[in-house]
Amino acid sequence: MQQTLTPHVYWAQRHEDIYLRVELIDAQNLDISVHDNVLQFRAQGHGARGQNDYEFSLPFLNAVKTEVSHRSTQRQVNITVRKQLSGWWDRLTLQEKKPLFLVPDFDRWMDESDAEMELREKEEKKNRLNMESRLSEDSYITLKKAFLFTYNLVQFLGFSWIFVNMTIRLFILGQDSLYDTFYTISDVMFFCQILASVEVLNAMFGVVKAAVVPAFIQVIGRNFILFIILGSLQEMHNKPVVFFVFYLWSAIEIFRYPFYMLGCIDTEWKTITWLRYTVWIPLYPLGVLAEAVAVVQSISVFDQSRLFSIPLPEALGSSASFSCVLYIYLPLMVIGLLINFRHLYKQRRKRFRTKKRKSN
Repeated sequence: MQQTLTPHVYWAQRHEDIYLRVELIDAQNLDISVHDNVLQFRAQGHGARGQNDYEFSLPFLNAVKTEVSHRSTQRQVNITVRKQLSGWWDRLTLQEKKPLFLVPDFDRWMDESDAEMELREKEEKKNRLNMESRLSEDSYITLKKAFLFTYNLVQFLGFSWIFVNMTIRLFILGQDSLYDTFYTISDVMFFCQILASVEVLNAMFGVVKAAVVPAFIQVIGRNFILFIILGSLQEMHNKPVVFFVFYLWSAIEIFRYPFYMLGCIDTEWKTITWLRYTVWIPLYPLGVLAEAVAVVQSISVFDQSRLFSIPLPEALGSSASFSCVLYIYLPLMVIGLLINFRHLYKQRRKRFRTKKRKSN
C-alpha cells in the first residue's frame, strides 16, 4: 500500500503573485485548489521518497484568489497563486513557524526592494509599449486622414471644374453647348469616375465606415453609362443628354466632397452639411432619369452597329444585340435607385436626428 508523503516545496513572491515549485518527477493525477486561503495539493509522482502519493496544504498569511494556475514539467510542478491585494508579505504561511517541507526558491527569490524595482520596470515597459502603440495608431490615423483629404480634394477640384466649365459655356454659347459637352468635358469626367473606384475599395477594406453596396452601385452604374453607353458610341457624343448626365453628376459631387474634406480635419460647416444631405433629393433621381434616357437612346445605335453583340449557338442565330442587355439593365437602374435613395435617406435622417438631440 502506497504511503502519503509531503514533497519538497520551494517558494518566492512578488507584489501580486506567489510562486511555488513542487519537486515531483512525472507528476500525475494533479489535484490543486484554494479554499479559504488554504492551498491543497495532491498528486502521484516520484519525489524524495520514490514513487508515491504526495500531498500538502498551505494556509496563507493573507487572502488570495481562488484561481490557481499550474504547469507540470517532467521534473517539477510550477504553481502560481494571485494575491487578493497587491503587497509584500512578511512570510508565506499563517503560522509563524514555516513547515519543514517549505524552503525559499533562491532561483526566483527577491527582497522587497528588488521586487519593487522589477515592478517599476514592468510598468515602464508596459507604458512604453502603450505609448508606441498609440503613436503607431496616431500615425496611421494621420496618414489615413491625409490620404482621404487628398482624394476628396482632387475629386472636388475635378467635379468643380466640370460644373463651372459647363455653366460658363451654357451662359456663353447657350443651346449650342449642349451638343459638344462630351468633347470638352469627357476627359476630366473619365478621370474622376475612374478615381471614384477608390470609394468602393475604401468601404471594402474598412478605410472609411461606409456601406459597400451603395458605393458599388453608384460607381459601377456611372462607369457603365460613361464608358459603355456614352464613351463607346460616337453617335452618342453629340447628344444633349450627355450635358444633363454630366451636369447632374457634378452638381451632387461639388457638395459631397467638401463635406468629406472637412470631416478629415474634424471640422463642420452647417451649410455644407445641409447641402450634402439635401441636394441629392431632387438631383439623384434626375441623374438616374438622364442616365435612363441615354440608355434608351443608345439601344437603336447598338442595334445598327452590332457593337458588343453577344455570340449565340448556330441553332439560335449568329448573335444577339447588346440592346438585350440594356433592356435588362433599365429595370436594374430602378432597383439601384431605390436602394441608394433609401440608404441616403436613412443617412440624412440619422444625421439630423443626432444633431437635433445634441442641440436639446
